[in-house]
Amino acid sequence: MTSSAPPAEAPRIAVFAKAPTPGSVKTRLVPLLGAEGAARLHANLVTHALATAAATRPATLQLWCSPDASDPFLSACAARFACDTRTQQGVDLGERMAHAFEGNTPLVLIGSDCPPLRASHISHAWDALEFHDAVVAPAEDGGYALIALARPCPFLFSDIAWGEASVMQRTREHLARAKLSWLELATLWDVDRPEDYQRLRESAIPVEAAT
Repeated sequence: MTSSAPPAEAPRIAVFAKAPTPGSVKTRLVPLLGAEGAARLHANLVTHALATAAATRPATLQLWCSPDASDPFLSACAARFACDTRTQQGVDLGERMAHAFEGNTPLVLIGSDCPPLRASHISHAWDALEFHDAVVAPAEDGGYALIALARPCPFLFSDIAWGEASVMQRTREHLARAKLSWLELATLWDVDRPEDYQRLRESAIPVEAAT
């Protein structure tokens, strides 16, 4: 099964982001950075992800907000990057992603935890939807940093233990079972743990420090 309708020239991109509320984001970094510092890092990562997406000059840039778009930081981001704001809906990450793709494809969806993700990755994923049903950028922790779909495939997001190291493998199994054509991009790393933060600080990626 292959995509029958090539994507438009400019990509449609969705960025998933949580409000930077201290104590509810980057919790595994709280012992290192404190709740306020972890929240600042999260906000800086969201800004970086949106700037990366905007660099592709998308036809549509959607900011999918959690818990909603009323948060002042997310509202400011939407204005700064000319985003179409939407609210994430679902009891877990899988349901929220499935909802984002419903009636909204072709689409490239990224999170805000992967600073090495570049605009070229997004553009490559979008272009590849002309020949593949799905494109995924695996993450070193066993998840993924980007998923792009030519059409809605809600089954891809079911029966998965989100946050566990099995996410990418389960996604491969779902894709294979459905006989979908997919492309995997280079494996990337995200920022969740103290060692990830140190890696970010030692990199040349322009994300502001948390302190």
